[in-house]
Amino acid sequence: MRHTLRTSSPSGAPRPSHPARTAAGALLAGAAMLAVALPGNAAAAAAPDPAATGSHAQPQAGALPAALSPAERGSLLTSAQNASTATAQSLHLGVKERLLVRDVVKDANGGLHTRYERTYDGLPVLGGDLVVAQDASGRTTGVDRATDATISVPTETAARSAASARSTALGAARAAGAVSPTATASPRKVVWAAGGTPVLAWESVVGGLQDDGTPNELHVVTDATTGAKIYQYQAIENSVGNSEYSGQVSITTTKSGSTYQLTDASRGGHSTYNLNHSTSGKGTLYTDTDDVWGDGKATTAQTAGVDAAYGAQETWDFYRNTFGRNGIADDGRAAYSTTHYGNNYVNAFWSDSCFCMTYGDGASNAHPLTALDVAGHEMSHGVTAATAGLNYSGESGGLNEATSDIFGTGVEFYAGNTADPGDYLIGEKININGNGTPLRYMDKPSKDGASKDYWSSSLGGLDVHYSSGPANHLFYLLSEGSGAKVVNGVSYNSPTYDGASVPGIGRDNALKLWYTSLTEHFTSTTNYARARTQSLQAAADLWGQGSATYNAVADTWAAIGVGSRVD
Repeated sequence: MRHTLRTSSPSGAPRPSHPARTAAGALLAGAAMLAVALPGNAAAAAAPDPAATGSHAQPQAGALPAALSPAERGSLLTSAQNASTATAQSLHLGVKERLLVRDVVKDANGGLHTRYERTYDGLPVLGGDLVVAQDASGRTTGVDRATDATISVPTETAARSAASARSTALGAARAAGAVSPTATASPRKVVWAAGGTPVLAWESVVGGLQDDGTPNELHVVTDATTGAKIYQYQAIENSVGNSEYSGQVSITTTKSGSTYQLTDASRGGHSTYNLNHSTSGKGTLYTDTDDVWGDGKATTAQTAGVDAAYGAQETWDFYRNTFGRNGIADDGRAAYSTTHYGNNYVNAFWSDSCFCMTYGDGASNAHPLTALDVAGHEMSHGVTAATAGLNYSGESGGLNEATSDIFGTGVEFYAGNTADPGDYLIGEKININGNGTPLRYMDKPSKDGASKDYWSSSLGGLDVHYSSGPANHLFYLLSEGSGAKVVNGVSYNSPTYDGASVPGIGRDNALKLWYTSLTEHFTSTTNYARARTQSLQAAADLWGQGSATYNAVADTWAAIGVGSRVD
């Protein structure tokens, strides 16, 4: 999948099922720290803000995820896959169903949360994923399922051909404004289980370019019996705005002979490339002779490379030092970043297919979209794809977008950069409207004119960037509580659905709650109601059911119109 910060998007669909990735990224040698000349105040990466938690109760240490080496994680994945037949039997799955391990989280107390994709007689089941929780003794303590439906279809013989599915997909791409759309591969036969009763279907992927020059990756699911289009989603999302920089920062490079390379050996070998306005390939790895990079000017190619490398660095460190996560996919493997994509390309996007971040240079090639919260937001789409795989439409799509906003905000606070201090404003540096207003506001999402503050039954019909509003609002309320306050010089005044106040549990706790919910409980079809239930399961693990923090989480969900207060 590819995602960006676009403010409008087409409908979505589940991330295609695939086996778990277990390979670890190789580490390179010869890292060197340097100072980079950029405008603004000097700002070094700081430890997480101690005030983020204040006097709030800390999670039980044993319930937090353990930091796993690539070898340890690989061993757990292999063991789970070897036991998958027995697991399927214990879950009373059908004789034609098989489980494919996709992810595993081990808690410090030894508990395991193993995420599976399903197949039906060898066909991928879209919307059939599930998470099995086990205690340290191996006893199953819970299962979160994307669907409760029995996976079965009357026939596995398609009445409509793959060619007809491809034709429908190409037509959908043209209708969405694609330029010279092409089918990137033959449609694959799947079982579609995300919409209720499972049906035999075709999944097609269309390439080419969107109307603004963004690479096209449109997934279209069609009914293999009737030929009707069931679902579609654009795996690349558009973003508009102007980048601001992060002041003078320290980044890690690698020396090769007498030349320095913009490769970070301490973070899985993340490398940053210059596409030099091309729209294909990686481009050229940034190199330098004196290890002092950029000058803070958009006209200097290195400057965008520095911001991209800094964003990747801070995102890696945020996930590692906050959650013990070893890279985007938790396998020690680095993504890579490319800058200067296309000409006048006002966009930036994350792509699962290349496992990379790509940044355009904005209007007139003068404003690269390399702001810190853009990097954190986009790379967090990669974390969601590697874990819950939240469908990119309806309520689950809103939760997907909110997750990137939440963790992008976490990255910004984590960095502690005085040139871009942490706030609860999304994309405030991008200047999408030309007047310095943010893309989204977490304290009162409706201030953007389109997002919703609270859940309602019509929420799932909105663009996912607007249906993200209630979850963004939830995160703000969990972090800071309701009412008027000032954080890092920004004034907020957050209301509640029922007019009653909520105290907040602290930002660090809110981040840990959301991460635990995402990685251990959420599935591809999680909606707001299920997110409340599943996050309360996480809260029970972290603080104990019925604890003050657990009750505060329940009350905060009620404060955005989901469920009732406990008091």
